[in-house]
Amino acid sequence: MTKKITILQLNDSHAYLEPHQEMFWEGGDKVYRTAGGFARIAGYLKQLREEQQGAVLALDCGDTFHGTYPAVHTKGEVMVPILNKLGLAAMTAHWEFAYGPEQFKKITTALNYPMLAINIYDKQTDELVYKPYLVQEVNGVKVGVIGIACNIVDKTMPPHFSKGLYFTLGNEELPGNIKKLKEEEKADIIVLISHLGFPQNMKLLSEVPGVDVCLSSHTHYRTPAPARQGDTIVIESGCHGSFLGRLDLTLEDGRITAFSHEMVEVSEQLPEDEEIKRMVEEAVIPYREMLREKVGETKTALDRNTILESTMDNLLLQSMLEATGAELAFSNGWRYGVPIVPGPILLNDLYNIIPMNPPVQTVDITGQELLEMLEDNLEKTFSPDPYNQQGGFVKRSMGLKAFIKIEAPKGNRIQKLFVSGEEVEPQRKYKAAFVTEQGVPAKYGHNRASSGIKAVEAMIDYLKYHAPIEVALLSTFTAV
Repeated sequence: MTKKITILQLNDSHAYLEPHQEMFWEGGDKVYRTAGGFARIAGYLKQLREEQQGAVLALDCGDTFHGTYPAVHTKGEVMVPILNKLGLAAMTAHWEFAYGPEQFKKITTALNYPMLAINIYDKQTDELVYKPYLVQEVNGVKVGVIGIACNIVDKTMPPHFSKGLYFTLGNEELPGNIKKLKEEEKADIIVLISHLGFPQNMKLLSEVPGVDVCLSSHTHYRTPAPARQGDTIVIESGCHGSFLGRLDLTLEDGRITAFSHEMVEVSEQLPEDEEIKRMVEEAVIPYREMLREKVGETKTALDRNTILESTMDNLLLQSMLEATGAELAFSNGWRYGVPIVPGPILLNDLYNIIPMNPPVQTVDITGQELLEMLEDNLEKTFSPDPYNQQGGFVKRSMGLKAFIKIEAPKGNRIQKLFVSGEEVEPQRKYKAAFVTEQGVPAKYGHNRASSGIKAVEAMIDYLKYHAPIEVALLSTFTAV
């Protein structure tokens, strides 16, 4: 018997409740236009359910409750009423743990759909903290949904993210859960929602058969066409809620015989759900006046869409250097953060760059430590083994120039490293400014001190004296 169902993916929306600027590659160039917003996400979902007569399974792959000022200010709680109206079936997680495991438990308890993870354990009991899977019938098809949360939360993120928890890769747990769903729950198809990242999921699926559809997230890939790993269909649908991934499946006797895919741009052409639009407005109105304050102006577009260096982070790093007088500046290789187009810069834009607004700190670091820190970061970014890739983009850096071989083995990627135009001296101490524990990990450097200023305030001060700004890419890391 032929049956049809539609799977809809939301991933890495990073709490962007309202429409925002997004970057697109067109004709070999970057272009920017408005995209996203939960009113249009809800409007499209409503329209899709009407078209498909309810045969829709909507799933959220995580990075949903963190990334904008309203979300961080309320520790994710501002998102709950809106998400509960979407009719989602399940989610998994990553940045949600930024508020600590107890706060995330509070959030998930308030949701009307489950958080799924086969790879998060209580340190004291070794018991799973969340349900590993669910079974949902969609148009007569029994769909088993398995969740894998981001596995790096207790490895590269600040310790409070994972207090009392430990995270595994999920590769050892996945086969048993597939078997249980197939044999005990009699699931027709298996859908994996995974926040490991696209390369990691492709390796995982090469090792573990039995998954029919993998909804990947974490790496913000835009898959215009699905990838295939064996018999598994794999998609990932951008970030910021700018895209939704749609898979239409045709099944014969419980087996997928045909499928079509669309990466749906959440554009101004999509309908808005009026109820969600009102809810979004109510959620952000307490912050609206403050966040609309103009703090500067830019002549160049600032975005975070390039792996070695970005204009957006160069603004942050330059501000840190000016605030501290340091020679070097470091921040995370974050992937999230919507573009800032030429024109006014609002306070909201700065919080989109770094919503946690952490303190700017300084540290003394030797040339040898600098080499080791950068090599470690390059391995976590470019390791040929996807399981060893444990971060975002390359660590954002200023004050140095590194010539690198991306394909070189671990510890041997840096060909030459210069600080302030001079080749790095292994025993010399350099003063560096940084934000967060990932900027300069605790094992590197000494004489850590607070600068007395936070990241957003440093950018505000910088813009006071330099706006309108022009921010260039400086070839900080050059692949040779």
